[in-house]
Amino acid sequence: MTMFDTTAPAAPVVPTHGRLRPLGLDEVRITGGFWADRQAVNGTATLSHIESRLESEGWLPNFDLAAAGTLPDGRRGREFADSEIYKYLEALAWEIGRTDAAADSDLEQRFRRVVDRVAAAQEPDGYLNTMFGREGQDERWSALQWGHELYCLGHLFQAAVARVRTRPGADDGLIDIARRAADLVCREFGVDGRDAICGHAEVEAGLAELGRALGEQRYIDQAALFVERHGRGSLGEIEWGRSYFQDDVSVRDAEALRGHSVRANYLSSAAADVAAELSDDSLLDALRSQWDRTVERRTYVTGGQGSHHQDEAFGDDWELPPDRAYSETCAGIGSIMFSWRLLLATGEAQYADLIERTLFNVVATSPGDDGRSFFYANTLHQRTPGIPADPDATSPRASSSLRAPWFEVSCCPPNVARTFASLSAYVATADDDGVQLHQYAPSTVRTTLPDGRIVAFDVSTDYPAKGDVRVTITEDAEFTLTLRVPSWASGATVRVHSGNEVTELPAPPGAVEVARAFRVGDIVELNLPIVARTTSPHPMVDAVRGSVAIERGPEVLALESIDLGGDIGDAVAAGEPVERDGHVVLPVRHRSTGETVDAPLIAYHDWARRGPSTMRVWIPTV
Repeated sequence: MTMFDTTAPAAPVVPTHGRLRPLGLDEVRITGGFWADRQAVNGTATLSHIESRLESEGWLPNFDLAAAGTLPDGRRGREFADSEIYKYLEALAWEIGRTDAAADSDLEQRFRRVVDRVAAAQEPDGYLNTMFGREGQDERWSALQWGHELYCLGHLFQAAVARVRTRPGADDGLIDIARRAADLVCREFGVDGRDAICGHAEVEAGLAELGRALGEQRYIDQAALFVERHGRGSLGEIEWGRSYFQDDVSVRDAEALRGHSVRANYLSSAAADVAAELSDDSLLDALRSQWDRTVERRTYVTGGQGSHHQDEAFGDDWELPPDRAYSETCAGIGSIMFSWRLLLATGEAQYADLIERTLFNVVATSPGDDGRSFFYANTLHQRTPGIPADPDATSPRASSSLRAPWFEVSCCPPNVARTFASLSAYVATADDDGVQLHQYAPSTVRTTLPDGRIVAFDVSTDYPAKGDVRVTITEDAEFTLTLRVPSWASGATVRVHSGNEVTELPAPPGAVEVARAFRVGDIVELNLPIVARTTSPHPMVDAVRGSVAIERGPEVLALESIDLGGDIGDAVAAGEPVERDGHVVLPVRHRSTGETVDAPLIAYHDWARRGPSTMRVWIPTV
């Protein structure tokens, strides 16, 4: 394992030990293409939309009421509403870092105003929550099963991490707020304190990263203590079982992720943090085994996770009904968090593969084109056309059949916002020998290796529309450039251009390493075969047996009724997909008439952007 410099990059996750070191927003910039477009909409529209709804819903004013001493009168929102303010602050912090926003910028001033309101609500001993602890409210820590007090603080800690890593000298007070709250958690729930956990994992990951960012080992130790307490049944039995909280068996003994999908991924992410910081190889091995089984048997072709609506949970092995896919956007983000930590720990490309699949087919699917509406759940089969959401209304979480502007449980919009704002930190990593590219987007990369070598290059690509990825060296240096070759990319090639010399290297799925003394102007060209391909389901998945999905590169495609000209339930795949005039077309037969038509397919993340429709990813063949 490599020991890294304590000067951390501007990234959400910076392990002290691991196979790879993440490159932060200060080292990688996405400069164009698919993800830059989404980052731009996020920065110009989504963040202001979220702040507006946090105000109008009363969730941010709850802090004003707390500061004024008038709670509980007037408090609005669910018990976890405070967390959305913290996720919004985290998103703002990453956006400020991404754009190098000035101290007098609108973004910076908005951030500081919210921090001031949060600070005014904090109790002298560090306690911070608008739902508990005051006269007329339930006592502190009295409802750990459902109260989300620690969960909310976990998001506060992650917001503080974003701030310290993007503006380490900022005097806004957020770091002190988080430190006081974390100190309180350690006093209350340490070895000599309450032997308890929160019903929604999150504080564990927040504490671990805050400990890394501030150099406080006791925060990491407290995160480890919380992780180890899972599986003792301390939260009690509920109708969905203790697995809902991941409190049925220990993290080390679990065979797969189970229960509430977001809780499961957040806990696994924290456990990976703990394994990295404590060099606990047995815990890491257990998590890797759980990831393997979960991806093989409990994950949709889109990368989505969670097949139960009633408890937002994983189903049993192979239980993946497309029309009942819950596939919550937040679960997808949690999956990325977990996979990223395993990638940093091991360097294995399979984790970056799932991140890519989930980014393109879950996270990118959620927000509308305007950045002001969202899917909470991500079905793979819509049987009836949706109903446009009232732009001023608040929707039930999974009941919106089209993207909705806000939800009664609105965890997904700020979760998407913080992910897009920090996305550059998931593009590349480094080790002692060089730099690894995991996600492909037009970008600039510049970093310094431990021995002082400067590695710098530009990436140009039209990915995922096209499979050509060109890396142009901008600083002389001898290093190893590693390029991920996705598992679907059989037949990929790599060519190295240096002056008049051209060298071709084999590029099997996994990764290809190019080790040489690079000179300015050298080009490494990766060509990925982006063509439509047919995917058959695992035979154990009853719900889609006899069906096929069509994929192209990292994108899952979908058949939408707007392009079919008939009932989507009447459609049967009648041949192989072909590419024609820039579109993927699938021969489809109407069962009722026997007529065969060529139906255009769309990227799944684009479904329902043209209005109400029906849609399916898995298309029957009989």
